[in-house]
Amino acid sequence: MNIENQLQNIVASAVKELYGADVNATQITLQKTKKDFKGHYTLVTFPLLKISRKNPEQTAQEIGGYLLSNTAFISDFNVIKGFLNLIIASKVWIDLLENIDANPDFGLTPVGDDAPLFMVEYSSPNTNKPLHLGHVRNNLLGHSLCEVLKANGKRVVKTNIVNDRGIHICKSMLAWKKWGGGETPESSGKKGDHLIGDYYVLFDKKYKSELTELQSKGLSKEEAEAQSPLMQEAREMLRLWEAGDEKTVALWRMMNEWVYAGFDETYYRLGVSFDKIYYESDTYLIGKETVLKGLEKGLFYQKEDRSVWADLTPYGLDHKILLRNDGTSVYMTQDIGTAKLRFDDYPINTMIYVVGNEQNYHFQVLSILLDMLGFEFGKGLVHFSYGMVELPEGKMKSREGTVVDADDLIDEMIETARETSKELGKLDDCTAEESNDIARIIGLGALKYFILKVDPKKNMTFNPKESIDFNGNTGPFIQYTHARIRSILRKAAEQSIAIPEKLDKTITLSEKEEGLVQMLAEFDTVVKQAGTEYNVSLIGNYVYDLVKEYNQFYHDFSVLREENEALRAFRLSLSKNIALTIKKGMRLLGIDVPERM
Repeated sequence: MNIENQLQNIVASAVKELYGADVNATQITLQKTKKDFKGHYTLVTFPLLKISRKNPEQTAQEIGGYLLSNTAFISDFNVIKGFLNLIIASKVWIDLLENIDANPDFGLTPVGDDAPLFMVEYSSPNTNKPLHLGHVRNNLLGHSLCEVLKANGKRVVKTNIVNDRGIHICKSMLAWKKWGGGETPESSGKKGDHLIGDYYVLFDKKYKSELTELQSKGLSKEEAEAQSPLMQEAREMLRLWEAGDEKTVALWRMMNEWVYAGFDETYYRLGVSFDKIYYESDTYLIGKETVLKGLEKGLFYQKEDRSVWADLTPYGLDHKILLRNDGTSVYMTQDIGTAKLRFDDYPINTMIYVVGNEQNYHFQVLSILLDMLGFEFGKGLVHFSYGMVELPEGKMKSREGTVVDADDLIDEMIETARETSKELGKLDDCTAEESNDIARIIGLGALKYFILKVDPKKNMTFNPKESIDFNGNTGPFIQYTHARIRSILRKAAEQSIAIPEKLDKTITLSEKEEGLVQMLAEFDTVVKQAGTEYNVSLIGNYVYDLVKEYNQFYHDFSVLREENEALRAFRLSLSKNIALTIKKGMRLLGIDVPERM
């Protein structure tokens, strides 16, 4: 039982003794005391006034006085306008630290065999371009959400849906076929996803040039787009692919394999992985078949041009196309097929889609359509909607080749981390191998933390320079504090200073020390809240607050040089458990913390 629960029970007993009334512990309203006031927890007395039949201040004074006289749990109290600020005795905090120390997995719930199964979809790349900064945010959020769900005792299947079909894929294929000259990743020295992305950009460049030429001959923009020979070729390539033309399918397979090899390398560097990968080329036909069955049952309707639509006006929405007049599917059809396949494959309790907020409408419609089709899971789909990520210079565009490539970004972050660490002298005692490893850990930690500390719902601007700062709310600041604590613990071991399992309960702690134990105990609550709200930024900001408080403590108090052995043992145990909590919290964000820096 945590301190808050214990305190609720103690206050309930006090109310019973003082006023002769039984009150459920859950009716006792406690808050963490605001920093402006002295205390650990604040009891809100207003809900108890009907029982006490006294004013708020009298009620607070009576309960506070009773607790101080009748329990060793409270060492002091003060009353501010009916709010009872309670100061918990040092012994209670020391007991709590011992309990946390005895459980290295404190805050993490084991995953049981019968735990609810969550499937989380993230990444969802297109095979016509490499992963970019937007994908980085998506992958980091998806991976971290999975870790947080597991930390809450949930079974998790990490899944990816690869957009490997459609007109955009054919654009890259056609450009390579027309102007590639047989170029391969090996012959060009480029990663496969980068190579294909270059041809996607090339197609757009040639297409725009063609439109300009057609418009110069008097055609309108719409007429030029309709008559574009290049776009007609791309559409014909898509038709051939859907018809199973051997040469077209062989080209598609070859180019996709190049891209997958490139994706795998980037995923590895980001530290993300998947348990199951689905491909739209496999799922779109299932979606098409499901929609046609819905049409037969009268759930959908067909227009004169043979396109299939859903009437969503009863839900306050519009009409949604599900199959084009040529029988080809749209994204919605593919997502229906993918959802059906997933629920056939796994006994999923909750399906979460990690997709940007520009797709809010799409997932609202998907949920309705699946429910209309009779799938029980339709209403329960969760869209983990997150904001866009931009650079200080503004938005990025794939077709124009102005995106920030994920691989380039990772390289830049690692190199910046190396340079910054050298300047600050943090690599002075390291071997070349250690320096490389530390630069990688700091660079990726800076990138991941800067993105994950932001509330997922918000748009954000990623600033590489700001993210690598050894002061402030950054990954390197947190990593450096962890390394500092590990250094203290190594020095203690070198001096044969052991940390006893049982701490001296008679010592008196400072407010800062008590506050740090209180913060340590909150890790459990924060992890649960992050899992319930699907908000991984709560973890990042908790760890930062803990690190900031520890650094202030370290500045004001001695650890190894403390002469009182009992107090020194407490501070070492406190430091050890703060380092462990930093490590556990950062691991939930997919971030490594070095032992030395």
